[in-house]
Amino acid sequence: MESVWSLLKRSMVNFLTTDLDHLAHMIKHRLKVIQHHPDVIDGCLTITGLTLTTTPANTN
Repeated sequence: MESVWSLLKRSMVNFLTTDLDHLAHMIKHRLKVIQHHPDVIDGCLTITGLTLTTTPANTN
């Protein structure tokens, strides 16, 4: 999702990495932080028109 990537990039503005493993760890950590804020995820989904609600499967 573009909006999640945008949030991630903005959180990395002043980040200095020492190597690729450090960068990967930081990205995973920042994604977990976003994951634990449902309001942020809802905001990202609102932009796309998607929701987290599910509809029952059609059994016909």
